[in-house]
Amino acid sequence: MLKLHSEFQRVYQRGKNAHSTSIALFYLPLAGEKKVGYTASKKVGNAVVRNRCKRRLRALFDEFSPSVQDGWYVFVAKKGLFDNPFDTVRRDCKYVLKRTGAMAGVSDDKNLLS
Repeated sequence: MLKLHSEFQRVYQRGKNAHSTSIALFYLPLAGEKKVGYTASKKVGNAVVRNRCKRRLRALFDEFSPSVQDGWYVFVAKKGLFDNPFDTVRRDCKYVLKRTGAMAGVSDDKNLLS
């Protein structure tokens, strides 16, 4: 789990990023470890909304973690994460993972939304 401000900044500055309507992902490929951090700003909503958004992001990463590569991940919740149905958010998560190249075994960009 990423916890330190300096770790988040390292991923933001050196990593790849991809954005969808509900999620922004910053990914820094590092061999041998998987670390993940979650963030939601006050723009997303009050504390209840932000915590629910982070719980959704944790559930999504748990679902996709067997098929993602090693590295550091920072998931940023956007306003649409709370309002959209979970299937839409799952599709957005898969999209940003493929866009950054974090999803293992993905070589082409043809089926990004499937």
